[in-house]
Amino acid sequence: MEFGVKLRVWGDYACFTRPEMKAERVSYDVMTPSAARGILEAIHWKPAIRWVVDRIHVLRPVRFDNVRRNELGGKLSAAVVNQAIRADGKRVVTFIEDDRQQRAAMVLRDVEYVIEAHFEMTDRAGPGDNEGKHHEIFRRRAAKGQCYHRPYLGCREFAARFELLEDDPPPSALSGERDLGWMLHDIDYSGGMTPRFFRPVMRDGVFDCGQEVKP
Repeated sequence: MEFGVKLRVWGDYACFTRPEMKAERVSYDVMTPSAARGILEAIHWKPAIRWVVDRIHVLRPVRFDNVRRNELGGKLSAAVVNQAIRADGKRVVTFIEDDRQQRAAMVLRDVEYVIEAHFEMTDRAGPGDNEGKHHEIFRRRAAKGQCYHRPYLGCREFAARFELLEDDPPPSALSGERDLGWMLHDIDYSGGMTPRFFRPVMRDGVFDCGQEVKP
């Protein structure tokens, strides 16, 4: 028996960054499956389950906006952090004034989606794990607005609001067919962090995430 859920998410801004854009951030037209999975995991996730996003409903028109943001030019390397761990008491610091840079970004504005998903049990499930239990935990937490960390729409500064849907998703403002081009589907962590892509086609504001995926 498959336990599916429907979650409505929305926010003022979103940025589902295209990996092929190196210099400036440019968002995909719509939410990616990996971003949707991240929102579900923020509400409920355990090693015993793996979320699978089935469909994404795009409820509002796709609108872009240009913003400029201050960001750090680099980040602390894992080697520096590990060295500090081994040298007990050594501080790890980075000064934003020394590495600040202003970058432009093309982001989405005023977004709203419905995520349809289900989960599968993994080989890390124990005797106390079962589908009904995790399904009920997710539904209860989503209905109360509970989450392990604040879910976000592509970037952490773009917080996502959410609610559990018990009924069918509301109709989309979009109509017709639209090829969304090649899109990042997810990262294969068991295969050496290999990115996997697919080519979704949105019909009347809905696209299927279960299409053929290619590395």
